[in-house]
Amino acid sequence: MNQVNKPIVTQIEEAVQNIPGWCPIDQLLLLFTLAHTSADLDGDILELGSWCGRSAVAMGMAIQLSGNSKLHCVDLFPKKEDWHKTPDGDYSLSVNIDDRNVVAYAHGGQTVWAEAFERDIAPVYEKFPGTLEAFNTFVAENGLSEQLIPFKGDLQSFIKNASSGLKLRMAFIDGDHNYHAVAKDIEIIERFLVPGAWVCFDDAFSNYPGVNKAIELHIIHSGKYSQFQQMTRKFFIARYIG
Repeated sequence: MNQVNKPIVTQIEEAVQNIPGWCPIDQLLLLFTLAHTSADLDGDILELGSWCGRSAVAMGMAIQLSGNSKLHCVDLFPKKEDWHKTPDGDYSLSVNIDDRNVVAYAHGGQTVWAEAFERDIAPVYEKFPGTLEAFNTFVAENGLSEQLIPFKGDLQSFIKNASSGLKLRMAFIDGDHNYHAVAKDIEIIERFLVPGAWVCFDDAFSNYPGVNKAIELHIIHSGKYSQFQQMTRKFFIARYIG
């Protein structure tokens, strides 16, 4: 069967079938749809928290169809040695970015359980020295290297290095899940959103109170967004009006 005749959801499933990650197919299809239908807006797309590229590939496929923008993939892209076992036996990570020690999975009891680390994360490092190498491999295998631009760092370091004319028509926030981090991510990203841009959140209204609080205070009740909706079990979207 010719690839162009396959349903988009089938193409996405085939593209991500070997990419480690936690983004389910229904969420990937929604990300593809938002990236595709917002192609008439000015600006690029930004993803905060790319891991090995599972969700990035889905959005990159949409960008490839329109051919008029880039997807900036911002992630700490940790290596195996960046992970550390906590006194409780769980895992957190710390990465040196611009002479700053950026810590993740260490706030509010949101460390990675040992069982989850061994099942989902450790196998990545059996094949790749770090997640950036994994990301680049999977992106290249899907022919999306021109559309997807990885950036190793946090949002603060990305904005510091971004072009002065950066505009965003869509942002997918899946970084640190504590309230202050998510609220800061929203504040920074809003500076670059064009009217009508989509802002999306993973792990919303599921198991992360910090994410929920940030969405409620800085999205739903801010007066800056419309058409906000929980789309799947853990995927929330809102449209920026300025």
